[in-house]
Amino acid sequence: MLEISLRSPAAASYGLGAFAFLAFAIHLGLARRSGLRAWLLLATIAISALWEAVSLGFALADGQAFWTSQAIVDGLRIGGWLAFAMVLLGWQAATGRKLEGAAGTTAEASSLHSRGLTSFPGRGWWAAPVLLVPAAVWLFPPDVPVSELTSQAQRSHLSYGLLLGISVIGLVLTEQLYRRAREQSRWSIKPLCLGLGAGFVYDLYMYADALLFGRLDANVWAARGFAQALTIPFIALATVRNKDWTIDLALSRGVVFHSTAFLASGIYLLAVAAAGYYVRYFGGSWGKTFQVGFIFAAVLLLGWLFSSGTLRSKLKVFINKNFFSYRYDYREEWLRFTNLLSTRDQTTSAPQRCIQALANLVESPAGALWLRGESDVFTQSARWNLLQIQAEERADRSLPRFLRKTGWVVDLDEYRRQPSRYPDLQLPDWLKTMTSAWLIVPIVTQDELIGFIVLTAPRAAIDVNWEVLDLLKTAARQIGSFLGQIQSSEALLEVKKFDAFNKMSAFVVHDLKNLVAQLSLLLKNSERHRQNPRFQDDMLSTVEHVTERMNRLLLQLSTGSRGAENLRPVNLARLARRVVEAKADQRGDIGIEASGDVTTLGYEQRFERVLGHLVQNAIDATHDGGTIGIRVFVDGGRALVEITDTGCGMSEEFVRERLFRPFQTTKPSGMGIGAYETAQYVRQLGGSIDANSRPGAGTRIKIILPLHGENSAPTQRERDVA
Repeated sequence: MLEISLRSPAAASYGLGAFAFLAFAIHLGLARRSGLRAWLLLATIAISALWEAVSLGFALADGQAFWTSQAIVDGLRIGGWLAFAMVLLGWQAATGRKLEGAAGTTAEASSLHSRGLTSFPGRGWWAAPVLLVPAAVWLFPPDVPVSELTSQAQRSHLSYGLLLGISVIGLVLTEQLYRRAREQSRWSIKPLCLGLGAGFVYDLYMYADALLFGRLDANVWAARGFAQALTIPFIALATVRNKDWTIDLALSRGVVFHSTAFLASGIYLLAVAAAGYYVRYFGGSWGKTFQVGFIFAAVLLLGWLFSSGTLRSKLKVFINKNFFSYRYDYREEWLRFTNLLSTRDQTTSAPQRCIQALANLVESPAGALWLRGESDVFTQSARWNLLQIQAEERADRSLPRFLRKTGWVVDLDEYRRQPSRYPDLQLPDWLKTMTSAWLIVPIVTQDELIGFIVLTAPRAAIDVNWEVLDLLKTAARQIGSFLGQIQSSEALLEVKKFDAFNKMSAFVVHDLKNLVAQLSLLLKNSERHRQNPRFQDDMLSTVEHVTERMNRLLLQLSTGSRGAENLRPVNLARLARRVVEAKADQRGDIGIEASGDVTTLGYEQRFERVLGHLVQNAIDATHDGGTIGIRVFVDGGRALVEITDTGCGMSEEFVRERLFRPFQTTKPSGMGIGAYETAQYVRQLGGSIDANSRPGAGTRIKIILPLHGENSAPTQRERDVA
């Protein structure tokens, strides 16, 4: 019987195997597809789980009944795998016959015929292993595993020889399954052959040892459950590659990568532990010290390996080459690509993120981006982990012309080996001296070459095949759209800045026009009143005022804004009187009506300019004999300023669609800025402006502003009560 010291390892081994096979069977059962191969695979996995469970019972409770049961179930399991292999061989033979019938006397059909695919037995033969193997095990069961050879133990060399022969048959079937597969199908069947072959090799070793020494080694048998469970990942991978076995059994590249890294780390740590044991065993009095130092160094080395980008890249390339039909998980790669482009990381610019996103697709550690400027010259605008290259490339030279014409990704290693594959391409001198350069990827948007990215050699060797080239071209087009959008946004922002500057310049020019008008009027009157002391004082005051205004306008123009305005109470009645006095030289009969002090918040000098503009418009529109009036009053808790005239008036269409828009005017020498500035400023103060005019009947402009001061308190209280 099984020794007490081996029960715990055996229980752990078969317990883990039972759990793994049961979980795999449940997954297959939930995702199975109808068909003989799918049902046979599911049944064999379920029987494997049952065998692991019965073996676990023997490891825990011992007893002949458990041993006999597990032996029979083990026979069913082995028979199931043999039958599954024979079913796959029959399917390959049927495929070969179809190809032979379709191809006639072609070379492919002849090759299939020479390998014996068309001569495989018919249906029904696959059931033989399922019945014969468990029957043979039942007739000739193996003995209970022991650790030592004793004279009391009964052994059956016939049973060991029979089981050894079954293992050999399994290996032969596995080899035939792989050898008979067509070249394009071997990739999909390879993991299954590895898993089944490994399981049969283990059994071959165990039963060969038993046949040689006349006993079943308990240690080898104890590890058998774990060894069989290790074949599950290979079988699972085969189900992923053969969709007619199961349905939608997805195996993530991330899971495979981390599982492989974890498995390699486990093997590494086991090797370190074994080496540490021997270091301590043979190290004498220094053994424990050497062991601790050795294990610490090994763990430190493992940490360095995990942090190595080159090692990670090589592991990814190895997994993609050997476990998956496509190199990339396109969903994962595209999400990572777009997330990197759209990140708001302030430490890297958008062009640098474009280089990094493209380089990550091919495990390149560095790169540089050349973009086309206004003079059709490509210059390096960004780099990532690469030195600055002071080189320019004109758009009419060989490299940009070739990239624009073909849209190819240039493999520089291939170009150096076979330059004839890239006709009419001459590399510039700065690129020839760049020994680390590997790929040149054109950046295209709307069929226009806007730049190119040079990537350096990858951390791990990568075969630049059609899949890599297609992904790089697609990603480069996305980068082209991304960079094109950025360039358009920057151009739009620049246009907006110029627009704001032009708008400010228009305001300044309009104000300068008014100041020039004042100086012109002053110069005109100086011929008659130069000897008048009052005129001289008024002239000096006016010149001083104009100088102050011009300095303020220059400040606004240089800073690009109208300056920070501190809102202060403005007495509208007093301001209106000052405007009327300033216009007295042009029109001395302007009437004014103000009911007390009407106050609002604003900037007095600017509001004076706005009100002066409206009064000047009224003067320009009203001939001699007409009337102009200003009325300042309070209505409904709001401050109102009303300017009326009996001038030529304006049409309703002009008032509605053009009056308060920039560069719209009815004056021959006007600029159309004053009314627009007035409306803008009034709205900034929280007010509104209303115009009512008819041709030949005059105009009324009403400015409505928030009331400030004591006059607004009753209205506010009434609003609160309401």
